[in-house]
Amino acid sequence: MQIGTTIRAHRLQKGLSQGDIEKKTGLLRCYLSRVENGHTVPSLDTLSKIASALDLPIAQFFAEDSLNKQLNAPRLSDEELKFLTQVRRYSSSLNKPDREILLTMVRKFSATASR
Repeated sequence: MQIGTTIRAHRLQKGLSQGDIEKKTGLLRCYLSRVENGHTVPSLDTLSKIASALDLPIAQFFAEDSLNKQLNAPRLSDEELKFLTQVRRYSSSLNKPDREILLTMVRKFSATASR
């Protein structure tokens, strides 16, 4: 079981950065990076803080079946995940018509890129 991979998957799924988790937990960003990359295993107390910051029950980190279903989705590179996180962060302040315009633009870019 890879707790760090699970934490990263849930964090990115929620559109949060390591800095966001740092602010919510008081844990240093460099420590969170070490956990996510498998260099450090967090204590249960620390894992509880991270779970709280992600609005998840701590048991979610041990539920491999639900995570495996999520992780079997198409894999994105770190660069793609960062890009999508930024889009999510900035688009949250857009009104509905502006979101539709953005989505239309993305569809057009996608259509021309695949030609």
